[in-house]
Amino acid sequence: MSDVFANITGAPLETLKVIANVLEMRATIPQQQEMIDSYLSEIAFPEQARVLEIGCGTGAICRILAAVPNVAEVVGIDPSPYFLDRARELSAGFEQITYQKADGKSLPFYDQSFDVIILHTVLTHIPEPKTVLSEASRVLKSNGWIGVCDGDFSTATLSIGGIDPLDACAKAFVEGFVTDPWMVRRMSNLAQEAGFEVFPQRSYGLVETLSPGLTLSWVDRGADLLVNQGRISAALGEALKAEGRHRVAMKKFFGYMAYASLVARKQS
Repeated sequence: MSDVFANITGAPLETLKVIANVLEMRATIPQQQEMIDSYLSEIAFPEQARVLEIGCGTGAICRILAAVPNVAEVVGIDPSPYFLDRARELSAGFEQITYQKADGKSLPFYDQSFDVIILHTVLTHIPEPKTVLSEASRVLKSNGWIGVCDGDFSTATLSIGGIDPLDACAKAFVEGFVTDPWMVRRMSNLAQEAGFEVFPQRSYGLVETLSPGLTLSWVDRGADLLVNQGRISAALGEALKAEGRHRVAMKKFFGYMAYASLVARKQS
């Protein structure tokens, strides 16, 4: 099964709407905000910093970057016109943010154009992450910084026991929305191979129980994928979604995934 994000320009409109809503919802989760603040705090943003976010989606991270001290300009790129339209709409009033349609594997910028580059939950979706990191190095100034954060999707689970039907949804979600579930385990090596001086990775975890948002969406997206592929019936798909909401109502829901971040610096 191919990752939807790997060919996002070919995704149906309804899928794009769902993903856009999830991206915005995810940015409101305190645990997500804490991990973003954590790895951004490790970056020494120079005065009047020009920052690039590769794979900006709806611009949730760009809006956070615009509020970071010393940041003068934020450029967000994404291959999806739909996401970029949403990003521009949601960033109204942020004069220092601009958006551009582009692919991270071939950046339309001059060498040494940016002080800081951010890749937030992007590399797991890209079949050739080394190419993106090499392009990031090219457009980054000498001694510039790169911040990478992603989910360890191999740890994604909805299980509350040894055999749990909801975990089939989690596995289907990963199969359908992720290219490399283990990318964070190679992230440091990939950055070194691209010529960066890397600093120790940090680990985080997202746990949702009482008021799940992101991980509850795995139930719906995973169940829909299983139905659309003919692996389960539509009735069973609806039953899995109902079970997820039943667990929320009974305060028995559990969703979890590990995350990791890496901050690195371009060697001069």
